[in-house]
Amino acid sequence: MSAAVPALPWLGAPLAYTLASARAHHALLVHGPAGVGQLAFALELARAWLCEHPAARTGALACGHCRSCHLVDERSHPDLRLIVPEALRTEAGLPEDGTAADEGGGSGSKKTRKPSRAILIDQIRTALDFSTLTAARGMHKVVIVHPAEALNPIAANALLKTLEEPPGAMRFVLTSGDAQALLPTIRSRCQSVALAAPARDEALAWLRGQGVTEPEPLLDACGGQPLRALELQRAGLDAAAWRQFPQWIARGDSAAVVNWPLPVLLDALQKLCHDHALATLGAPGRYFADLGQPAPGAGLAHLTEAAAWLRGQARHVDHPWSAALATEALVQGMRARLQPPNPNPTATRTPRP
Repeated sequence: MSAAVPALPWLGAPLAYTLASARAHHALLVHGPAGVGQLAFALELARAWLCEHPAARTGALACGHCRSCHLVDERSHPDLRLIVPEALRTEAGLPEDGTAADEGGGSGSKKTRKPSRAILIDQIRTALDFSTLTAARGMHKVVIVHPAEALNPIAANALLKTLEEPPGAMRFVLTSGDAQALLPTIRSRCQSVALAAPARDEALAWLRGQGVTEPEPLLDACGGQPLRALELQRAGLDAAAWRQFPQWIARGDSAAVVNWPLPVLLDALQKLCHDHALATLGAPGRYFADLGQPAPGAGLAHLTEAAAWLRGQARHVDHPWSAALATEALVQGMRARLQPPNPNPTATRTPRP
């Protein structure tokens, strides 16, 4: 069995089933909640299809020892193309610069622009050119598009024709955390492979095996998605920090979260706003089990305004500005929106960023 299956044990059964049932399909759509391992699953499919020692396999899985399997692990197999947004190259195990220019990762100096979070038309053109070439090491070639919802409209339309009539022994694997965001015509051309989040006990056991000492609050914070919980831990968050987060925001303590990545901070603020709304309705929190009473100013009208403000901030979270100033603005802005309404309009009130 290959190395990635024990690492994410909940993928073992669906992987074996897919390899046994998808042999006649040229395009798969691997979808499910973000954070359950769609990319790892797609790479395991590629390893199995490209494996050079079928006699050494367990069932239909890759042997995990041949040169082809190692090349897939190194993201350098000549018959594999992994298409991801420029911003996700490191996460996908690809070099930050490497073939970014060849895949159309964007123009301009990296010092003056943020990495693109979209899959661009030049990247898809490169993949389509690759699909016309003869396989270098075996009979199959594989293109992985991760995540498929990152395809911009032009790139998505360019992919459609090849998905319908792929050349030769070509296989496409598209991954998605939001399959409904894809074009219906893309979904209709792919065999659906649905991945479910693992059972809570299985996810907690796996997180403990990754060195997360108290995984329960982090798993709750990520809606039961273990890979997201591990990302929080690696970003410097632990259970104690998550529990204290509502108090930090109520005090406007931006120093406590100054080292949090801005996307993580914004996501935490949105979840805090969500749980304050639940508390206002008398329901338990989903992400913050110890939230207790809603904030004094957390009426539904104020929370609706806060949620809209946070959605607006999300459009700028990847902007290459000062992280410390952006953190201060987010924390103080949320604190102001959780304060009780001022009955005296002439009285001094904390300004809202």
